Amino acid sequence: MLRFGTIGSGWITDEYIHGAKDSGLWELTAVYSRTLERGWEYAKKHGAAEVFTDIRAMAASDCIDAVYIASPNVMHYEHCKAFLENGKHVICEKPLCAQAEKAAELYRLAEKKHVIFLEAIMFLHLPQRKLLEDALKKIGDISMAKIDFCQRSSKLDTFLNGELPNIFNPQLETGALMDLGVYCIYPALHFFGKPQSFHIDTVQLKSGADGCGVITMRYLNRLVTLTYSKLGQAGANTDFQGTEGSVRVDSISRIAGVSLWHKDTTVETLCGDDEKYRLMGWEAKDFYRYITEPEKSRAEYQYCVKLSIDVAEFLEEARKKAGIRFPSDPK
Repeated sequence: MLRFGTIGSGWITDEYIHGAKDSGLWELTAVYSRTLERGWEYAKKHGAAEVFTDIRAMAASDCIDAVYIASPNVMHYEHCKAFLENGKHVICEKPLCAQAEKAAELYRLAEKKHVIFLEAIMFLHLPQRKLLEDALKKIGDISMAKIDFCQRSSKLDTFLNGELPNIFNPQLETGALMDLGVYCIYPALHFFGKPQSFHIDTVQLKSGADGCGVITMRYLNRLVTLTYSKLGQAGANTDFQGTEGSVRVDSISRIAGVSLWHKDTTVETLCGDDEKYRLMGWEAKDFYRYITEPEKSRAEYQYCVKLSIDVAEFLEEARKKAGIRFPSDPK
């Protein structure tokens, strides 16, 4: 069993802790918080023995082997670097960094320190992905795909009432593209590779963040459209259209509600949904496997690294085309 710590105390960290513990492979031994009071409250909630209020002290501690990072996007680079420099394995919530070169730098540092560095993206680690991949092979030549993640933000009303929650604050390197669009870009690049060209349109909010967007990716014989939004809820969701049928997916981020629609109108239901912590548990299991079985999992891990950098490069180029700028961007 490996020992891990956490940075972040939101619901996503709760789910990751639950999933990691449920795997039977991980023990939570430390948490970070900006205040001791909040830190001990969170530690007692999840059974951790240590609390840190200093990132570098936590990174240097011998009470953890690895860390799960779910701090605000703008802090990912700094936090990941601190732990990697201290020889800790790191799994960090998406997106890793606003600039692709920073992500690549962190991967180089991880390689130098002989540790695993992983972007936390469920899509790559769910066993349901194999079901989806097999289904896509049955629908012939795919000419069109629409990959969707439109989910009305729980913070939207707060924003509309004049406040500035983190998710709509570009100073924190957030917005719809960085929060939800990344879930669409990952499968697009995984299934179809880099496009010949792409176009992006967004709705910009008064805060400077993007509220929703559409990306059209052009390939030689197909079009792939990505739709993502924090302003409204989708009803149509994701589908892949081929000459022999189509594949529909209720949730691309969870690979949930997958069905195969044959051209003779018959339908096969391939999988439903699962609880969030179980889905995140697959990330924790692969993270453990990459650490403890480096030779056996090398090719798989290296693919995760390559795709992560490809996604970071695409996100950065998409932001430039859409005019979405962050303070950390080159002048």
